[in-house]
Amino acid sequence: MPRIFLSFRKPDSRWMRDRVYRALSDRLGADEIFKSGQSIPPGADFAEILRRQAAECELMCVLIGPGWLDARSEDGVRLLDRAHDWVRLEIATALRAGNRVVPVLLGDATMLPDASALPAEIAELARLQFLRVRETHLPDGLKHLGDEVAALLSDTDTEPGHGTAPAAGPEPSMTMTAHVSGGGSAYQAARDQTIRLA
Repeated sequence: MPRIFLSFRKPDSRWMRDRVYRALSDRLGADEIFKSGQSIPPGADFAEILRRQAAECELMCVLIGPGWLDARSEDGVRLLDRAHDWVRLEIATALRAGNRVVPVLLGDATMLPDASALPAEIAELARLQFLRVRETHLPDGLKHLGDEVAALLSDTDTEPGHGTAPAAGPEPSMTMTAHVSGGGSAYQAARDQTIRLA
């Protein structure tokens, strides 16, 4: 299962979004990246797949361009204010699952939304440290993003529950006592093999 979920709004900064996907795929492997247009096969239940992937991913990158926050439907309603908005549902699902969620700001001037501008169930997004991919230094920005994402996955690998054994505590000391016939002396040998005469 892909470890990274790319959450995005389709009309928002499409060309930069595609560059981010290609850069992360080149760095980490396409199999590690979930992007709805590439990762959901024809005929599959896309709603179920989106929910499952958002709940089980190790890292969700929320790609935020200049049009992300205020995108609206044809009737003028802001998409984020609709309970069935997929971007909102993806983020809320990942946050509820306790997954790491990282806002990725696309462009030099894009700002992280204020909590007051977000639905309550995803308001936490406004408090999360973001990464930025600058348009004016795109190759460097994409490389930095790849480095940071790879490092975050490495951190996840070393957390308890991700295949690493917990550090072993100190082993209990062992004491052996023997009585030597003839002299009546005794010795104690600890784990370090140090012999102390009784």
